[in-house]
Amino acid sequence: MLKWDHKDNILIVGLGLIGGSYARALKKQGYTVNAIDKDPDAIAYALEERIIDRGKTDASLIQDADRIILALYPSLVTDWIRMHRGDFKSGSLLTDVTGIKSAIVYEIQKILPEDAEFIAAHPMAGREVYGVRNSSEKIFTGANYIVVPTEKNTPDAVAWCRELGQILGFSTISVLSPEEHDKMIAYVSQLTHCIAVALMTCEDNEHLKDYTGDSFRDLTRIANINADMWTELFFMNREALLEYMDGFIDEMKTLRDMIDRQDQAGLKAKMQLSSQRRGQFDRKP
Repeated sequence: MLKWDHKDNILIVGLGLIGGSYARALKKQGYTVNAIDKDPDAIAYALEERIIDRGKTDASLIQDADRIILALYPSLVTDWIRMHRGDFKSGSLLTDVTGIKSAIVYEIQKILPEDAEFIAAHPMAGREVYGVRNSSEKIFTGANYIVVPTEKNTPDAVAWCRELGQILGFSTISVLSPEEHDKMIAYVSQLTHCIAVALMTCEDNEHLKDYTGDSFRDLTRIANINADMWTELFFMNREALLEYMDGFIDEMKTLRDMIDRQDQAGLKAKMQLSSQRRGQFDRKP
């Protein structure tokens, strides 16, 4: 059975917030962590802070890598693997951190050499800042981690990917198919980001920050958004996201009508249902 071995060379491709946080977490556990990033400043910072052992802006570290973690934008992952498919070490395992799966996983598994295996994963963690300088292994503590296998994945690779989630410190590790993942992520992640953006753009009062309380700040925390990445995610999961957006719009119309009609019983029932469902999040596992 595949196990995490401290003798393995781990390569992280993309030293942004998540890639840098993976590197910090794995390095603190005693693993050998190398990295590739197109930004020489990111590599220099990671080396100076001892977040990684070696770092390059070119592809020269790929051939030595036993395990590869792809922390790239979703549109870049498939192209990167296609470009370097001849450089992978025999027996290497690859995983990713992207927030969309169906659009990339099957294509990656199709083009990958037979002696390498890709097992998708999604760390449900992040911050409203970017780059390796803001990375922290603490963002994984108490967070959720999703392993996303297909029929082409071996049980060993799935177990290996689950163990990665445990090593990083995630509290809950789930297994979903690419289709199940994308449908759920459209609701719990992509729709919530759309709502936060809409809240920040439907009112142009420049003094809002002087009037708001914790509720508005909590609801709009994720509105400080990486526009390039989230535009990709929205478009690549367009059908599932639009379905949930339509459902949310319908629910907002229902609430609006209840308030307009002063339907006290109906409005209270909605609030009670909301409180009941939200209470499930506060229960200790």
